[in-house]
Amino acid sequence: MPVSERDVLEALSGVRYPGFTRDIVAFGVIRDLAIAEGAVSFRLELGPGNPAVRGTIEREARAALERLPGVTSVMIHGAPAAAPAHAPGAGALDAALLPGVRHTIAVASGKGGVGKSTVAVNLAAGLARRGRRVGLLDADIYGPSIPLMMGVDERPRIDPTGRSILPFDRWGVRFMSLGFLVDKDTAVIWRGPMVMKAIEQLLRDVQWGELDVLVVDMPPGTGDAQLTLSQKIRLAGAVIVTTPQDVALADAIKGVAMFRKVGVPVLGIVENMSVFRCPHCGGLSDVFGSGGGRREAKRLGVPLLGEIPLDGAIREGGDAGRPVTAPGGDSPLAAGFLEVTDRVWDALSRRDDEGAS
Repeated sequence: MPVSERDVLEALSGVRYPGFTRDIVAFGVIRDLAIAEGAVSFRLELGPGNPAVRGTIEREARAALERLPGVTSVMIHGAPAAAPAHAPGAGALDAALLPGVRHTIAVASGKGGVGKSTVAVNLAAGLARRGRRVGLLDADIYGPSIPLMMGVDERPRIDPTGRSILPFDRWGVRFMSLGFLVDKDTAVIWRGPMVMKAIEQLLRDVQWGELDVLVVDMPPGTGDAQLTLSQKIRLAGAVIVTTPQDVALADAIKGVAMFRKVGVPVLGIVENMSVFRCPHCGGLSDVFGSGGGRREAKRLGVPLLGEIPLDGAIREGGDAGRPVTAPGGDSPLAAGFLEVTDRVWDALSRRDDEGAS
């Protein structure tokens, strides 16, 4: 019985994309599939990333198909493996995305509830406060929180041509979120391909303009959104947010490993909720443990970008739509976030210098 396209795709669906739980068919990297008298050929469409990823996928896909009855040969096409995203001169897969953006960084976490969005918002506002041209993209499709944390509750405007969405602008930051485009009480129940398409549209259809840095607030975990970004654009780096708690650190390690597998440099770790200062007695309490972020950063060989305390003023700023790093914020909390901001910018500047040399 001749092998069918369905048979081939079913076999390939058993091949996981390295570092992720989803398979290569679900991620949409199989292109131009053709079958002729048992000879199977297709193209792998992979973005800029770790060249070893392509080799792993090719080996496992070939092995899966050669075990399939009726397959006589397997031909896998594709351009030579792209240079790692951190290599000088490495290009983006889709040059039409973010043409005016100098650096794009992902703020990510292995699990939810560690303050990833809080770090992303204050990092963006801090960069703007330092005089950078900054954008903030809320790619947390299932739980967008940027509208609340930036203090905007309205629909975005469309440019006069009707071809692009105009981002909001506050605290010197241009920002956009799916939360502005759907009803705030509506649950987003989408499968992976829809998530990937939505993120690509936010990259393509928003009028970001000229930016020094675009900060992307990622959904927690390692999945569709992370792969979409690494495939479609050249990420300058990732910032991993964790708490000192062991369960959070374990997931943060997975986040570091995932970005490394797709060739995205990890700029460092931010330990959030590192210590609690009692507002009444001034005593310090290690609610989530102590020193975990510093230990893991050293073990993984990445910088510790900062330790942010657990403080009600940070939560109040987020709920009120005024980040603590917004202009006029001169508290010790703002100073802590600004240290993180400066270290991130220094890392990006070093990349510029390395690329020019």
